[in-house]
Amino acid sequence: MAVATSHSQHHEQHPDLRVWGLLTFLVSESLMFGGFFAAYLFYRGITRHWPPFGTDVELFLPTINTIILVSSSFVIHWGDVAIKRNNICAMRFWYVVTAIMGAIFLVGQVYEYMHLGYGLTKNIFANCFYLMTGFHGLHVFIGLLLILGVLWRSRRVDHYSADQHTGVTMAEIYWHFVDIIWIVLFSLLYILTRF
Repeated sequence: MAVATSHSQHHEQHPDLRVWGLLTFLVSESLMFGGFFAAYLFYRGITRHWPPFGTDVELFLPTINTIILVSSSFVIHWGDVAIKRNNICAMRFWYVVTAIMGAIFLVGQVYEYMHLGYGLTKNIFANCFYLMTGFHGLHVFIGLLLILGVLWRSRRVDHYSADQHTGVTMAEIYWHFVDIIWIVLFSLLYILTRF
């Protein structure tokens, strides 16, 4: 018994490496998106008319979607701030609002797909457009699952607190990543196609 007590007293606290694991994953995802961006810019550079005729993109709905998604980054951050102040009710509120905003973004993206007037195989622009926005949409969906997972786990008393909030923080980091990728996509696919 004395050996067990002595061993537990000398047990060192190790840093929580789950966040570093998430960051490593996000770096690998960034490289994948970087490959998509590079291919898009390459094809744009060698194509005479960009986007090719018949594949214009509307700017109004994607701009509204962008405002919603970027705003959700601030909202989820308020949830993280709330849990660090031990306010589980406020954390839940801000995470629910973030989930609703993310769901609205996805519904807007599906609506846009249904009204574009062209499909994935129309030309190289359409192919890049659907591939990049669809892959990003998948990441938004995964982010929603993470947020819902945090909300589900927060039902347990003291599961999250000012001292234990790694899951909340990881969901926030992932959501910020999704937003940053969208800002780049929006700039490439919607803004720069106008020039």
